[in-house]
Amino acid sequence: MPPTSSDVAAARPLPVVNAEIRALWQRGGGRLSVEARREYERLLAEWAAAVRGGVAEAA
Repeated sequence: MPPTSSDVAAARPLPVVNAEIRALWQRGGGRLSVEARREYERLLAEWAAAVRGGVAEAA
């Protein structure tokens, strides 16, 4: 489900989300389990919302 405008407003800063994504990949040794893949997809959606929020703020 795509994030809503309230999700964008509540998004964490990009560096925080990026750090979690990197840590997830490091813990998995470059491979993700099914559970880790779900977490990765959630983090990617959060990252995308933060990017969109940053673009909206810049405009």
